[in-house]
Amino acid sequence: MEKLGVERWCFHDRDIAPDGKTLAETNANLDEIVELAKQLQSETNIKPLWGTAQLFMHPRYMHGAATSPEVKVYAYAAAQVKKALEVTHYLGGENYVFWGGREGYQTLLNTDMKRELEHLANFLQAAVNHKKKIGFNGTLLIEPKPQEPTKHQYDWDVATTFSFLQKFGLTGEFKINVECNHATLSGHSCHHELETARINDILGNIDANTGDPQVGWDTDEFLTDISEATLIMSSVVKNGWTCTWWLQL
Repeated sequence: MEKLGVERWCFHDRDIAPDGKTLAETNANLDEIVELAKQLQSETNIKPLWGTAQLFMHPRYMHGAATSPEVKVYAYAAAQVKKALEVTHYLGGENYVFWGGREGYQTLLNTDMKRELEHLANFLQAAVNHKKKIGFNGTLLIEPKPQEPTKHQYDWDVATTFSFLQKFGLTGEFKINVECNHATLSGHSCHHELETARINDILGNIDANTGDPQVGWDTDEFLTDISEATLIMSSVVKNGWTCTWWLQL
């Protein structure tokens, strides 16, 4: 990473440490690798841009985490976010990201959308409360995506997410992490999503990747189109930002 000139790294909790048989064992696994990360950071001056909890691959999250109909799953997800937020703070992270890959539905026939959105809002408010309790001064980010693995995600795009934040009084607590491949999956250009976030003062971070226009899923490729890159950079300049290179693990 030093040879590449990468200044920041990003992580999901389960990407750097595996699940254990219990929550306590899972947290212990994470603590062990976090101490190694702390040591490596001190040797390189590479810091976390953001951390996050991976709430979509384990079978317990098949029907959601913050929107799960099972209270035990909801509670486990909250505990996982609590730990990931504390770890991000301990490592000096600048942001914490929420990506709700399972926060949505497969069919409305058995979904109480109003109730699930209220549960999601309460979940996010609890995260805000814990952030303040532990003294984390970083930004809480939401990363919109329309679907995959869920048929329909509640944070479909920037405008939908902004409407949700307004409805539940969370606009002052969260900003948006725009991922370009997610933008195109929602039927927008990345430039559109960036400008929607920027003009509403909620642009917090950019994952400037791209997807294959011939497939309908998230391929997370390096950005290679100079025209698209120029439009993205125009939003960066308008937002008054300078660029930092980062690597996601």
